[in-house]
Amino acid sequence: MAAVDGTSEVLIIEDDALLARLYVEQLRMAGIAATAVGTAAAAFERMTHTAPALVLLDLTLPDANGLDILADLRHRGRGCDVVVVTAHGSVNVAVEAMRAGAHDFLVKPFAPERLVVTVRNALALGTLARLVDRIGERASYCGMIGRSLVMQGVYRIIEGASQSRASVFITGESGTGKELAAEALHTRSPRAAGPFVALNCAAIPRDLMESEIFGHVRGAFTGAHADREGAAMRAHGGTLFLDEVCEMDLALQGKLLRFLQTGSVQKVGSGTTERVDIRVVSATNRDPLTEVDAGRFREDLYYRLHVVPIHLPPLRERGDDVLLIARHLLGELTTLEGKRFKGIVPAAEAALTAYRWPGNIRQLYNVLHGAIVLNDGEMLTLEMLPAVVREAESQAVAPAAASRPIGPAAPAAIEPPPLLDFEPVDDDDDEADELLAGSGTRIIPLWQVERAAIERAIRICDGNVPRAAALLGISASTIYRKRQSWAVADVDGTTVEM
Repeated sequence: MAAVDGTSEVLIIEDDALLARLYVEQLRMAGIAATAVGTAAAAFERMTHTAPALVLLDLTLPDANGLDILADLRHRGRGCDVVVVTAHGSVNVAVEAMRAGAHDFLVKPFAPERLVVTVRNALALGTLARLVDRIGERASYCGMIGRSLVMQGVYRIIEGASQSRASVFITGESGTGKELAAEALHTRSPRAAGPFVALNCAAIPRDLMESEIFGHVRGAFTGAHADREGAAMRAHGGTLFLDEVCEMDLALQGKLLRFLQTGSVQKVGSGTTERVDIRVVSATNRDPLTEVDAGRFREDLYYRLHVVPIHLPPLRERGDDVLLIARHLLGELTTLEGKRFKGIVPAAEAALTAYRWPGNIRQLYNVLHGAIVLNDGEMLTLEMLPAVVREAESQAVAPAAASRPIGPAAPAAIEPPPLLDFEPVDDDDDEADELLAGSGTRIIPLWQVERAAIERAIRICDGNVPRAAALLGISASTIYRKRQSWAVADVDGTTVEM
């Protein structure tokens, strides 16, 4: 039985045989393979033959100190995460273990659901980390800039899909770089020597769209004074990129579907067909399934185009990528305009990070271009930015936290959908503020204060979890994990000890 990440099982190091059997059974009931040993010696003996996906480590063992085992695992470079288990009242030891490299900790006694959630999250993050290690962290890829984990995932999908002939469907808000992703697919493919032909379906009048894709013969319609090859013919041997494909007229969608099924092009006004060899990449800033449900996009065409999906995240969900892109664009635009800019001051970086960028990278480019054209100097200052961006900096909580130097990729850039529904505290409810302020001599459990602080930060940041995490000084993955454990506790009524 394999672990959920498909690599190997969870190794439980617990000297209490009854508890060890209980943990193994609880994990197996959740579909997670697990085995248990009672000593550190037995654990290392087992790891010489099988590398575990995760170690559940009791800090109190008969033959070794748990912290020493953790240090040994780190020293030997074992490719697994560690969740430490400690008794109530020894939380300070667990915190020390976290600083030494443990992924998380559990305080005895804990509910089975808490065990399963913690192990699942550790396995999932371990899988993602191995994925990034496999492709290597890249600050840029085929013209796309970004070091965040979510962009590392996009690079990996492009790298894998580029070698195939399968159709690729790219989704994402306007300005997220969908055409750059399509060009990367072409550049990394065996078709790189062939043409890359891009067609914006939203920018061409509907009555001319068929001719633009398939071409026409002389006299096919008024103004057709000569034969003309369409985009499909021009892309022969290469890639045809259909941008904003959901804008295409329904009647033309049927013709496009037939073309994809047969691989043959029939020019407007012609009675003959010609075969072409192309790879089709499509993109839209809409939700394609919503367009299908509304009857504006053919379902059969959707499934024909949507073989390999790629979603480009909005800039506001990419963490420090905002600054990485801004610095790159500053260099390009400074050279283009013949200016002297060499960097961005911390206050301006804080504003760029705090702003939500509804127009994404395209808007960031335009903002920086305007600032560089209208100003001069060696550093881009806050005053040079538009008022709407400056206001974002002034409204942010502790904006200096957002201007920290860019470091290695961190899970804070990922914003996946929550695994469980979780209802944050209502904006009009003063419970969080009361908890944070305390109430007379009443002592508030630490996990409740932590929960209130995290929920309050998310509300202040308008639901932007990566931004809230940055201001709190933790990773976004920590917030997701804690919210999930709180949701489990809310459902089954158990007390959560953080």
